[in-house]
Amino acid sequence: MTGDGQSWQGNWKGRLYGRVRARGYDSLTAFAEARPTASLVALAEELGPDDVAGVQVYDGLVAEAIRTGQVTRLVRGQLVRELWASLPEGWPAVLDDDNRFKIAKAIGLWSGIVPDTHKERVRRAREVLRADPPPPGWRPLSPDDELLLMLLPDEQA
Repeated sequence: MTGDGQSWQGNWKGRLYGRVRARGYDSLTAFAEARPTASLVALAEELGPDDVAGVQVYDGLVAEAIRTGQVTRLVRGQLVRELWASLPEGWPAVLDDDNRFKIAKAIGLWSGIVPDTHKERVRRAREVLRADPPPPGWRPLSPDDELLLMLLPDEQA
């Protein structure tokens, strides 16, 4: 990501989706799900290190999730990304101040960007994680992780 605003120049959505298609994916979601543990910044850098921003990637992912009715899956996927970034060794066995901060950072970043439609569900999931933490070393590999599916099940139609 660049700090000079270059990522916002011109038709950034067209540029973003053109790069996704050039890599053989029919959607931004498919591109991101092929890299389930990569941060939004890493995804943006792969698509265009000088002119794509992580927030643009997330904006596109949210739009696609709303269109396809997959917002809960997107929310779970974003938690995977935040946990991998903040807890590279997995859920800590010892909850000292440093590890509590790392957990709070991951959960806080995740909570801060979820769509409004899912804020309450995320709040409840946070409470469950605090009351009954995952086992030490837990590190979800995808939005289909068993614990994540329990915390944030897909909506029933």
